[in-house]
Amino acid sequence: MIRLAANLSMLFTEHDFLARFAAAAEAGFRGVEYLFPYAHTPQVLRTSLDESGLEQVLFNLPPGDWEGGERGLASLPGREAEFRDSVVEALHYAEALDCPRVHAMAGLLPPDADGGAREDARAAHHACYVANLRFAAREAAKLDREVLIEPINTRDMPGFFLSRQDQAMAVLEEVGEPNLRLQFDLYHCQIMEGDLTRHLERQFSRIGHVQVAGVPERHEPDIGEVHYPALFARLEALGYGGWVGCEYRPAAGTRAGLDWGRNYGLLP
Repeated sequence: MIRLAANLSMLFTEHDFLARFAAAAEAGFRGVEYLFPYAHTPQVLRTSLDESGLEQVLFNLPPGDWEGGERGLASLPGREAEFRDSVVEALHYAEALDCPRVHAMAGLLPPDADGGAREDARAAHHACYVANLRFAAREAAKLDREVLIEPINTRDMPGFFLSRQDQAMAVLEEVGEPNLRLQFDLYHCQIMEGDLTRHLERQFSRIGHVQVAGVPERHEPDIGEVHYPALFARLEALGYGGWVGCEYRPAAGTRAGLDWGRNYGLLP
């Protein structure tokens, strides 16, 4: 049975953040994810999870200056010490929240690099990325946690270093740590490459988490060009036992749009 997790950074935004846990539970979700936990203490978040009977399934490492436009630190040369500190902080939260996996956002390429300069920048980012991910995975392994990497489409996030599935798979192979896995967001993959079922099948052994949203507007999964029931059926046939994160923007209120998940335990 597909297990759905509410992304509290996008769903239930009708409520203050801490009230979203109870709202998600009342709507039938049994797990939650969100971008970042760091605005609250681990103890406050732990209480919200326990009172709602929810599991924490995913969150991101600190991303750098998010408000200033940064989108992760993992591939940024010269920021290695800051990245290592972010790993320590994220794993502290992961332990307190009993969260089995964290996502290390890759970061952005320099916007002023083009031609040969851009290739040089990409090579430097790649070397930094591999070294940082190897450090993060080895630290996470000490606590029996996974680190995830996620290709993100360059329409929503121009300049993002990791944008294609084959690039992600090559990085996983090069880093060589078994607890470094793929965060397979079907929305991002559809925008960049399509061929979702075949990507899912080829990469299945390396997938640690799945996320969904309608394409192209990032609304509910039953809005747009992707037929999610077929993809969910394929996930089940392959034996997927993880979570499916609902990382979409409701078109007209969260509960009003949950009918798509009725067959998976949600309560519109």
